[in-house]
Amino acid sequence: MKLAVPTDFDILDALSDGRRNTAVNLSHLINKNRSYINTRLPVLADYGLVERVGPAPNSGLYEIIEKGRIVAANRDAYERDDLDFEAFVAAELDERKEAAEGGRKPG
Repeated sequence: MKLAVPTDFDILDALSDGRRNTAVNLSHLINKNRSYINTRLPVLADYGLVERVGPAPNSGLYEIIEKGRIVAANRDAYERDDLDFEAFVAAELDERKEAAEGGRKPG
């Protein structure tokens, strides 16, 4: 995953309040060009950090999901050269899933 720093983190931070939002609103919140935000949101969705939500399929409304929350909370780790950030995020996501399941491993 190749994130645009600081914009992608700013988008994730803005969505971390748990509310759904559009590129227009996000561009205003983080003071970035709307068309640039429009290009970044689908990339963040492809990385599994945000998802496009209804009511209409093409509404342009996005919300952050669990993996995105992990990435947003670990901005400093992303910029470290000695860390495999994607592996770090995957491990953190697995740990949260296990905790949510009561510590049970599937199988």
